Amino acid sequence: MKQNLTVHTLDELPLAAQTLIRHIGNCRVVAIYGAMGSGKTTLIKALCKVLGVPDQVNSPTFTLVNEYKTVDGKAIYHFDFYRINKIEEAYDLGYDDYFYGGGLCLVEWPELIENLLPEDCIRITIHEEPDGVREMVCKGKIFVPSQGI
Repeated sequence: MKQNLTVHTLDELPLAAQTLIRHIGNCRVVAIYGAMGSGKTTLIKALCKVLGVPDQVNSPTFTLVNEYKTVDGKAIYHFDFYRINKIEEAYDLGYDDYFYGGGLCLVEWPELIENLLPEDCIRITIHEEPDGVREMVCKGKIFVPSQGI
């Protein structure tokens, strides 16, 4: 399935996040692609807010992964692989415990660990237009929508 979403302003982001969550359904790994500054972290912040994360969401650029809990205790893991130098760093982190452990994994810079992504992951690519509009292309297997995450 392929779905495109256009976001003209930050005010439209919560609705786009709700739409993406419906598309993600019960998938556990979401890979988010885009150039530096395209809005990957901003999108993850919006997804976390819609999913009920009360904490401040920040990019884990130096720690590689941040863990958040929704108000009902479900785990969301936010990865940023921008600074890894070799794929072994993902192994050292224990990526497979996260990817196959039941929590929702939101992954920035997934191209650096492409071979480790599950076949059934959802891929979202953010394209920034010259006028600042973001086009999000969502690809992946259709999943039955879950109750929450």
